[in-house]
Amino acid sequence: MRETALESLLRRDRVIVAGALALLTVLAWAYLLWLADSMAGMGMPAMGGDPMPGGVMAPGLAMWSPAEFGFMFIMWFVMMIGMMSPSVTPMILIYARVGRQAAAQGKPLAATGVFVAGYLLAWGVFSLAATVCQWALESALLLSPTMSSASARFSGLLLMATGLYQWTPQKDVCLSRCQSPLHFIQQHGGFRRDVPGSLRLGLRHGLYCIGCCWMLMALLFVGGVMNIAWIAAIAIFVLLEKIVPAGRLLSRAAGVALLAAGLWLLAAG
Repeated sequence: MRETALESLLRRDRVIVAGALALLTVLAWAYLLWLADSMAGMGMPAMGGDPMPGGVMAPGLAMWSPAEFGFMFIMWFVMMIGMMSPSVTPMILIYARVGRQAAAQGKPLAATGVFVAGYLLAWGVFSLAATVCQWALESALLLSPTMSSASARFSGLLLMATGLYQWTPQKDVCLSRCQSPLHFIQQHGGFRRDVPGSLRLGLRHGLYCIGCCWMLMALLFVGGVMNIAWIAAIAIFVLLEKIVPAGRLLSRAAGVALLAAGLWLLAAG
C-alpha cells in the first residue's frame, strides 16, 4: 500500500522535533521582545506606578503581590526556554532518533515530550529561584527599576564570581555532560521506556545544564534582566561553549575576561 504524505512526514521524527523546538524558541523570543518593548515604552515604573502588560504592576522596591511574583516567574521561565532550547536540541534529537529505532524493534521509549518535560521542570525550578533572588535584590536596593544592577560593587563582585566559576571542577563536569549527550546517556543507564524514568532523565540533564550555566544567567542582574542584547549575548555564548570543539577553552577565556571586568569595576568604584 502506498505511503501517504502524512505517514512519510511522521517517519521524519527529527524534522518534526526540530521544527517544534524551533517554534518554541521563536515564540519565547517573540514574547521577550514584546515584553521588553512594552516595558521600555512605560519607562519601567516602580511599584504603585502604571501597570505592566496584562494589568500587572511593575515590581519595585516594595513587597511583590502574588500576581507580580507570578508574572516575574513566567518572564524568567519563558526567558530560560528561549535561551536554552537551542543548546539542548542535539540531546532531544538523539532521544527522538533512538526512540524511533526502539519503537521499530517493538520496545518503544517514553515519548520525547516526557524527556523534554523533565528538562523544562529543572529550568522551572531555576526560574522560581531566580524570581526569589530578583525580589531579594530589589528589596536590598541592589537592582534599579530597569532590573539591572544599581551598584558597581555588586556588579564587580558578581562578574568576578562568575569568572571564577568558569574554572571550577563543577563547571568542567557539568559542561562535559552537556557537550556529550551520548556520554551523558551512557553514564545514567541509557534511555528509559517508563515515563517516570524518562522524566527523571530529562530532569537530571536539566540539572547538569543549570550547573553549567547558572552563574552566567546571574549576569542578567548586571546587564539587565530584560536587556534583549544582553540576553542574546549570554544565550549565544551558552550555545557556543556546548557545541564548538574548543568550548572548554572558550568558557575559561570568558572566565578570565569576566574576572578582569569585575576587578576593573571594583577598582573604578
